[in-house]
This record gives sequence, C-alpha cells and structure tokens, in this order.
Amino acid sequence: MQILARTILVFFVISILSGCLSPIVLNRAVEAYDNAAIRAESRLLLTNIARAQHHEPLHFTRVSNIAATFNFSANAGAMPTTVDRGGILAPIFGGGVSENPTFSIEPIEGEEFTKRLLTPFSQHKLTLLLRQHFDIDLMLRMMAQEVRLQHTEQQTTVHNNQLTGLQLHHHNFLPGIQFIEEQEHRLRNQQRTQLQQTIYHNSPSDQIGYEMFRRVVLHLSAIQGQKNLFAEPLTFESSWTIPVGAVSAEGLFQAIEKEFTMTYDQQNGTYTLSKQLLGPILITNYNPAILCCEEREALRNLANPWIGNDVAFDIRPGFPGGEWPVRGAFRLRSLHTILNFLAHSLSEEAEYHVEKDPRTLSIARDKNPSHTMGLIITDEPPSGVNLFTYSHDKYYAVDTTGLHSHWNRNAFQLLYILFRMTVTDAKSLGLPITISK
Repeated sequence: MQILARTILVFFVISILSGCLSPIVLNRAVEAYDNAAIRAESRLLLTNIARAQHHEPLHFTRVSNIAATFNFSANAGAMPTTVDRGGILAPIFGGGVSENPTFSIEPIEGEEFTKRLLTPFSQHKLTLLLRQHFDIDLMLRMMAQEVRLQHTEQQTTVHNNQLTGLQLHHHNFLPGIQFIEEQEHRLRNQQRTQLQQTIYHNSPSDQIGYEMFRRVVLHLSAIQGQKNLFAEPLTFESSWTIPVGAVSAEGLFQAIEKEFTMTYDQQNGTYTLSKQLLGPILITNYNPAILCCEEREALRNLANPWIGNDVAFDIRPGFPGGEWPVRGAFRLRSLHTILNFLAHSLSEEAEYHVEKDPRTLSIARDKNPSHTMGLIITDEPPSGVNLFTYSHDKYYAVDTTGLHSHWNRNAFQLLYILFRMTVTDAKSLGLPITISK
C-alpha cells in the first residue's frame, strides 16, 4: 500500500512539472523568435546601407511566417534502492522538449517593392511620428529631401464660386461636385501670380542648399523645445450657390445632406451648399484655430492638398520663434532615398556641422550632431556595440559609444520604424497636435 501511494505521488509531481514547463518554454521561444526577427531586420537595414555606399542594388527579404511545434514528453519510474530497506523504491524522473520551427522567407519585389521602398512617405506618416515625440530636426533631416521657402505672394482678384445648374446636373452628383471643386481650386491658383520660392536640397554636395535646410529644421526644433510647435490639418469651408431650378431630383436632398449643409434664399430663389473640407497638415508656431477664413485660404495654396508627400509650415512673427519668420514646405522622400542618403554620407557626400541661424532660439541640450545617423566602419568587430553587420569585408554598426550615442540610437529606431511603416498606408486622424519633446 505504501509503494502504491508513492507511485501515485510520483506521477502527480510529473504532471505538475510538465504543466509548468510548457508555458516557460513557450515564453522563452516567443522572446527568442521576436529578438531574432528584430535583429535580422536591423542587420538587413545596415547591410543595405553598405550596399548603397558601394552603389549596389538594394534588396530586402521579409519573414512572412514563423510556425514552431513543441513536443513535451515526460516519464517516471521507480527502482529498488541499492541498500536493502524493506523494498523501498526510489523514483526516477525523465523528460524532454523537442522543437520543430518553420520559417517562411520571401523577397520584397514587384508592386510591394515599389510601394515600400520607392514611394515617398506621406505627410500623415510624419504626423504619426510627431505624436511619438521624435525630434523634428532628426525626422526632417532623415525624411525630407528638400525645403521650398516662400518669399512673396501677389494675388489678383478672385471671383466668387458660382456653379451653374448645367454644371450641377451630373450623372453622379457628389463626385461631380468634388471634381468641380478641384478644378476651381486649380483655376484660382492659376489666377494668382506664381509664388516666389527657392528650393534648398538636403544634400551636402549642395552647400548653400544643405546649410539653409539644416538651419530651417534647427529653427523648428528650437520651437519644439519650447513646446510651442503645432501640427494640425487645415480645415476649409467651401460654398456654392445653386438656382432652385437646378435641384429637381427627389432623392437629391437626401444625397446632399450627408455631405453638405444647405440653406435656402427665398428672395433670390437659390440654394447655398456649404461643406467643411479637411486639408493638408500645417506646422506652425501658433494655434491654427486663430486663423480667419481668408488666411486659411491663403495657406491652402501654400500647402497643396494634392501633393501628399509635402508638409507645409508657417512660422509667424509675434509667436515663439517668430524672430525668424519663415514659411514653405518640405518634400518627403522614400525609404530607398533615405538609405542612399545615409550611405553616401559615409564617403562621397559626408555631412558636416552647420550652426543654427542667429535668430533661432537656443536648442535643447545643444543637440546638433553633424550626421543624421552616426555610423562606424571597422575591420574588426566593434567593441561596445551590440548591433552590427558584416558586409564588403567591413563591419558596419551604429555609433552608440560616442558623444551622440543617444541621438544615433533614436535615429536607428526611427529608421526601423520607417521600414515597418512602409507595410501599410497611414490615414489622416484629423486631430490637432502640439509637438513637444
């Protein structure tokens, strides 16, 4: 009876141990696969920077699926002890874990290659990153290929929006309205004198352009450090006057009320359609809510809503950073161009230090490194660096040991996030943002 009780106890202990072992092994496996995937993608980014430095084609693969099967086994037994103790049995425990992982690795090519690597980033993706409190200086130095500064604006008389009944008799009313609205806005742009603007490229080979670009983004960074930088989609109100006779379909009112606000003028026999339109993102040193309708319309032509990879800014006098009033737009670039920019800065187009404009506020912690992302290239594995890759008989690593180690870590984190953000599109959230570090 005593032997039977001990045997039952042995099997009870084994069942408990196997139940505890399963989640422990699973947790460790998930962490291991997660770390392996991150390190693989990180090294792939560094490898492609090395390829771009040598003007070789960039190539990416992705792990589309990881499936791991775990087999747990446990056994137990008993055997007599070597010393005669009246038939006492000594328990014997045994167990094992076997793993059978399956990885699916696919190259990024075709349409996916075009969307993920060659398509410029949208203004909405930059807005999402601003919400993560990245330094706007770092973001724009990496993501923007140029800045277009506006100097003067001269306008001619613009006639009121008047739509005829013939224009409104469209087989598909709402799309017709949107089409006409776009055409009229383009017409208004043509009626204005071309804005005088100068393009400054974010390229060290263009000394004048590069230094001006750096001064502008440092100016925005200083305002951000004062927690007085805003990023908000502009809103506009467009209206159209329609003769009563143009509205004849019975179901037309139901279609209109979903998109437009309608008012009736009995004296003139007309309807007025109004609609709130969500415009592009605008970076300012003031709250855009203070703007009147005319000012918003002027900015609408600065921030062209049909160019999704442009980000406009308007720094005005009388607000923090207004000592240097400047307005214009940044044009964002693709991940492919970003990797080439970082690679060429290692040799043929090396970045260099640019001092801020004298009118710019002080920079928080004087952060103004010469390189967008500091990289080191060595013949031997770099010491004190956890992440590196071996390519072209050299070791490439992010410089996390020098004076700007924190900046460089954030820069590589931003690069990795940008790589992950190319998987899907980002939509406008339509929410105001106050940018602060």
